[in-house]
Amino acid sequence: MKLSNSSKIIIILFLLTVVFWISLFFITDSAILDNIRRFTQIPLVIIPLIGGLLGLRNGLNWGGMKSVLGRSVLGISLGLLAWAGGMIIWNYYLFFTVVEVPYPSLADVIFILSWPLWTYGLLQLSRAIGLRFAWKNLSHKKSIFFISGIIILLSVYLIFGVARDWGVSFTDLNIKLFFDIFYPIGSIVISTLVFLIYWLSKGFLGGIYKTSIIVLFSGFIMNYASDFTFSLTTTNETYFNGHFVDFMFTVAMFILSLGLSMLNSSILNIREDKK
Repeated sequence: MKLSNSSKIIIILFLLTVVFWISLFFITDSAILDNIRRFTQIPLVIIPLIGGLLGLRNGLNWGGMKSVLGRSVLGISLGLLAWAGGMIIWNYYLFFTVVEVPYPSLADVIFILSWPLWTYGLLQLSRAIGLRFAWKNLSHKKSIFFISGIIILLSVYLIFGVARDWGVSFTDLNIKLFFDIFYPIGSIVISTLVFLIYWLSKGFLGGIYKTSIIVLFSGFIMNYASDFTFSLTTTNETYFNGHFVDFMFTVAMFILSLGLSMLNSSILNIREDKK
């Protein structure tokens, strides 16, 4: 698939970010390094922000809310923009207050919007690639339910057990408890949906947009791994701004943004014009 200008913009932004991360290895002064590390949070605003805006344009080009694929692209794009919005608040705390790891905070109120928006986008995507038809013709439904159950149980163990050391406290009903529960549940829902959609539709998934959809799915899986690692480091109190998990999040936002930029209706129009 030929890359669009939007995809090239996303790739250039990511490559510049990689160069910046590599440069950190050459800084030997710990005080300077601690200060420079804060700037690793800025690409976590820019990449999903631009990716989300480019995705909105693609979604509108697909017909917006009038088409299934348009709704899918818009939902996932708005999820990226919500994530970028959360990072804007995070950066405000980081650069203009004494709070370096704001949790829970207003940033989480914005972050959390990504999960229902991504879920909506994935559900619409499942309709666009014929998931209902695939399900009706599937001969191994019991296997799908079994594997989905394994994924859910494994995710519960990894995210609540390993990453959080079963540290969710129900003694005090507060905003932290809400986020402690909602974040892992959101990750579990997204990862299970990605598996189900890919598994059920892999026999039907083809054409010029196959690559872009697989890229999107890879982005969600990377974000799942990043969420797990972030939860693990915050539970162990080893997280700091500029930790490797921030690079993982950067990769996840890049892949999601790239996948959205590749879902460009103009590619289909070009193919049709050549026929």
